[in-house]
Amino acid sequence: MTKKLLIEGMTCAHCVKHVEDALNELDGVKSAKANLEGKNAVVEFNKDISDDILKETIEEVGYELVEILAV
Repeated sequence: MTKKLLIEGMTCAHCVKHVEDALNELDGVKSAKANLEGKNAVVEFNKDISDDILKETIEEVGYELVEILAV
């Protein structure tokens, strides 16, 4: 399963790494790749993770999760 997370607040490469690291630490995330220009992250899962956990994870590192799209 893959989801695209629309994220506000990323302004530099450090922000991208911060988001990627936080998402990749979650149990069940196979890979996470953030995109500064697109203001998003594409996350591949090897097991289901609730949208609430994804939102909480993004907010804990200082960004806003605007929307979650199934890919």
